[in-house]
Amino acid sequence: MGAEQFIQEGKGSTAKEAFNAALEEARYEYGHRGYTGSLAEKDSYIEIELPEGYDATDYAYKLMDDSDSRVDNKWGPAGCIKSKEGEYIFFGWASS
Repeated sequence: MGAEQFIQEGKGSTAKEAFNAALEEARYEYGHRGYTGSLAEKDSYIEIELPEGYDATDYAYKLMDDSDSRVDNKWGPAGCIKSKEGEYIFFGWASS
């Protein structure tokens, strides 16, 4: 079984609220069967600060491309970056 990169936006007043909304959306879109290669495979996230001058999506791809240890595990937590007020990007590797 392999792994795929994913990136998904979530909206909410907190990261937790946004994660739960994005997770529900991913499970609706990809199902509950497992090995979807999506956020549906995750049960937690780790918040990562967005450095000044970066776009949230571009930075998420950079972290995945650089094999950042916080998001480089298909069984580990999703990365979470606040892109703007009430919006978060969830990303990483997921089993497929």
